[in-house]
Amino acid sequence: MSDFIGELLPPDRLMLTPGPSSIHPRIYRAMMSTMVGHLDPWFLNMMMNEVQVLLRQVFRTENRTTFPISSSGSGGIEASMLNPLEEGDEALICVNGAFSQRMAEIAERTPARITRVTAPYGRAVDPEDLRRAGKGKKIKVVGATHGESSTSVASPLDEYRKVADELGALLVVDCVSTLAGMPIDVDRQRIDICFSGSQKALSAPPGLSPITVSPAGEEAIRNRKTKVQSWYFDLTTTMNYWGKERTYHHTPAIPLLYAFREALRMVAEEGLEARWERHRSNQRAALAGLEAMGLKPFVENPAERMITVTAVQVPAGVDGKAVQQQLLDEFNIEIAGGFGPLKGKIWRVGLMGNTSQQRNVLLLLPTLEKVLTDQGFQVPAGAGVAAAIRSYSESRLAAAVK
Repeated sequence: MSDFIGELLPPDRLMLTPGPSSIHPRIYRAMMSTMVGHLDPWFLNMMMNEVQVLLRQVFRTENRTTFPISSSGSGGIEASMLNPLEEGDEALICVNGAFSQRMAEIAERTPARITRVTAPYGRAVDPEDLRRAGKGKKIKVVGATHGESSTSVASPLDEYRKVADELGALLVVDCVSTLAGMPIDVDRQRIDICFSGSQKALSAPPGLSPITVSPAGEEAIRNRKTKVQSWYFDLTTTMNYWGKERTYHHTPAIPLLYAFREALRMVAEEGLEARWERHRSNQRAALAGLEAMGLKPFVENPAERMITVTAVQVPAGVDGKAVQQQLLDEFNIEIAGGFGPLKGKIWRVGLMGNTSQQRNVLLLLPTLEKVLTDQGFQVPAGAGVAAAIRSYSESRLAAAVK
């Protein structure tokens, strides 16, 4: 077998995708630390406690129930839908892209009655449509995706909270692509269940889905009349493993938790506000450069654009997949395309976590200019880089005025 399978040597890619993002060497080093058991006193006490303290800071919450689930972000969706919903309940799910649609599909596998409130791809769901859909109904859950990374649309969570209040409903939010990259304040915004993914703006390896549950959300889960459909994603049992009891539930991915702890430490060192501003500055510069090159944003309304992911339309006559492949082959840069109804129609550029850096923006723009020129698309020479540099200068001037 060893004659046919060589040493594992992955290519050194710059991950400018909606996830996963490139990982900082500090996080790799943490992941290589000595293995201990998941019931080791050091792990149960110091390690898990520190992860929870740091994670509450990132979510901006005092919620007791705050911990990483051993799963991808899709597992976070599963936990957030299966735990509060049971037979006789009703929920409204905002659907405006592939991942909010996944939330709806998972919710529809519960016995609850689910109503999809939709918006066209490229737009956020209108709070008035949500309000109309819930009128006269007893709604238990309003579900929404903060950053729909399949389209790069950001949703107005504060407006959804107002609607949820009027309906007496829990607000459940997917912030897989936004946590630590876009402003989110779980306690101030009164989000009842909020979950994310480790591999996006946190820049840790994939495999963990951090989640936090408000006291109201926890009460709703504990007051269920029936058991949660999933044993693994039943938060009433994982709460006990991550709670004071530290009752065995499953064997977590210990090296991933080492890495996750270091990623959270790096967020704390930088400061959330500074981190959000770094993401804003790089997104503005990248978008300015892309537009100067003749590319159009997919999301027309600036107020509905994500900070961590930017989608641009593939120009007529350009083979979007060929552009992606050439960036990969010649420059080791990976960007993402669209999928589903947007396949071949958009590119999605992720600037999140460790990859949200000025040097990466100023590397992407000229390489993309070269590839587009090879494809026959006319790009004003150097326009993208020049626009990005102007944007950075304006950001520094604005910061100095403050």
